[in-house]
Amino acid sequence: MNKAIEFLKTVAIFTSFTEKELNIIYKGLKQTRVKKSRNIFKEGDQGNELFIVQSGIMGCSIQCPDGSQKELATYEPGDFFGEMSIFENAPRSATIYAKDDSILYKYNDKDFFKLLESHPDFAIKIMYKMLKITTQRLRNTSKFLSDMVRWGNDASKRAVTDEMTGVYNRRYLDNALVDIFNRARSENKPLSFIMIDLDYFREINNCYSHKMGDQSILEVVKAFKKHLREQDSMARYGGDEFTVILRDTDSQTAFNLAEKIRKEVTEVDILKNLGGKITTLSLSMGVAAFPEHASTLADLKLKADAALYQAKEQGRNRVIISSDGVSH
Repeated sequence: MNKAIEFLKTVAIFTSFTEKELNIIYKGLKQTRVKKSRNIFKEGDQGNELFIVQSGIMGCSIQCPDGSQKELATYEPGDFFGEMSIFENAPRSATIYAKDDSILYKYNDKDFFKLLESHPDFAIKIMYKMLKITTQRLRNTSKFLSDMVRWGNDASKRAVTDEMTGVYNRRYLDNALVDIFNRARSENKPLSFIMIDLDYFREINNCYSHKMGDQSILEVVKAFKKHLREQDSMARYGGDEFTVILRDTDSQTAFNLAEKIRKEVTEVDILKNLGGKITTLSLSMGVAAFPEHASTLADLKLKADAALYQAKEQGRNRVIISSDGVSH
């Protein structure tokens, strides 16, 4: 295993990872041996695995209109291929074959998305490193292949992020939140959950245009990104609805952060000179924390939602901490 970890340190997509992180990644890898001239997969095949070359050389070719094969690239130890199948269940875009007797590591999509759920920070880092390398690699071939890479890049981002704001989408956070909560509980660490609404969002859209509504959403996200740590997670749940997960954070600390952001948002002046009734942006937020307010994830969400409802009922533009303790 130590040799495997040392090898992974040489792979471009893993060079910035610690040995502890590489051990986690290694658990999802499966080694396979391939004889010379054997196809790993053919153009048009369905697939769900990423491959990393440990030893040997792989060839990559596509079929030309006349039926002949054109070799586009070779992959040597430390290189990877087949990554698009991790993000989208799409046919293989090329044929890969062994030019020598070779040893490969395989990583399937299910194991990758388990990693994405359990360790989102460095799984996302792997994904973007892969996409950056892939885009650069294929940009040097034909325009057709470059277009395919851009499509794959967009598709992978759509799987976990909201296209307009760049924060996580609801699908991702709903899946990842289970692991985030379970880890906080097993490590006996606090976890704060904030639910956020942009006040009068419908009125902003109706009064000023949907374009201004979108700009208002982007200003809110910008304010949060300014203050959130790398370990925090923000997701867009709906048009003007967001959630923020703050690891290792109690409710008072979460409240202080939310209050600071709320004040900053009120200073955004994009509506000020538009001549309408609504001249400032504002947020209503509800905060609940584990283990202070809830012992289960479902209860944590309910408590934060109830606190958000109180904030709106009390006049909006405020942050409310859940007043309920743990339910037994």
